[in-house]
Amino acid sequence: MPPFAQTEIDRQLPAGEQVFLDHVGHFVRAADAASRALARAGFAPAPPSIQVNPEVAVGTRLTGTGNVTAMFARGYVEVLFKTADTVLGREFDAALARYPGVHLAAFAVADAHSAHERLAADGFRVRPLVKMRRPVETEAGDDVAAFTIARVEPDVMPEGRIQMLTHHTEAAVWQPRWLSHPNSAIGLIDVVIAVADAAEAAARFARFTGHATVSVSGGAMLRLDRGGVLLVTREALAELAPELSPTALPFMAGYAIGVRSLAAAEAAMESGDLEWRAFEDGIAACFPSELGDGAWFFVEDAAALPWRQ
Repeated sequence: MPPFAQTEIDRQLPAGEQVFLDHVGHFVRAADAASRALARAGFAPAPPSIQVNPEVAVGTRLTGTGNVTAMFARGYVEVLFKTADTVLGREFDAALARYPGVHLAAFAVADAHSAHERLAADGFRVRPLVKMRRPVETEAGDDVAAFTIARVEPDVMPEGRIQMLTHHTEAAVWQPRWLSHPNSAIGLIDVVIAVADAAEAAARFARFTGHATVSVSGGAMLRLDRGGVLLVTREALAELAPELSPTALPFMAGYAIGVRSLAAAEAAMESGDLEWRAFEDGIAACFPSELGDGAWFFVEDAAALPWRQ
């Protein structure tokens, strides 16, 4: 059974006006330790890469961060680390000072330029479009992963680095050799965010993505064409994930991963000596400390997630 709901689109990249939850990003201090932690949890991380912005006058400029990724048949997880003292690098430091863990949620769109114009027209304070590149190794040789990113000012979406992006190099990003994981992960489903005011956050995320939210116990669910965002109160998070104790809100508490085999995910958690527990037709596991504060929710079917029932 596929991990996504029957109503969701099962392809890597969106078309037309579709919006997908593309990836989430951990902010960490040590790239190598975080990569080992991903492997310990049964993921197969790709090699690290350094992100740059191409500039006509000087060739390329460091963005301030690099990444390690765990790529899935649908979506991916990114682990970001600092590489330079830039605006983005300093914002990274500020987020990391709040807590180590997930601070980024990126939504894929077919046209980031149009999304950027829509956000500005809808009253969001936007930053200039960014054309980002990072080197990647492929089995055929060196290549480049290229993206166009639409961002808003940091205080506009206080939950984290919330952005829209368009992928230009699908084959370089989703290489088949990186899509197989010992824990059997095949897709990013939802991201879970604890907020002080779920109704306000839900209305803002609906405006940001152009997609509707629905009320759920203790919060709201933003439903995209693939994946979604669960916005919950602190009290609702305590019921959903009692192992988590955020020191401050907002807090990106974790995300759901679709797996081919729940038994394989359980075996990976046991092998990695991670803290985990079962829920009906799924398991929740705390991130290793190298990946920060938060938890994974592993399911074979998205409908098994407590907030989707």
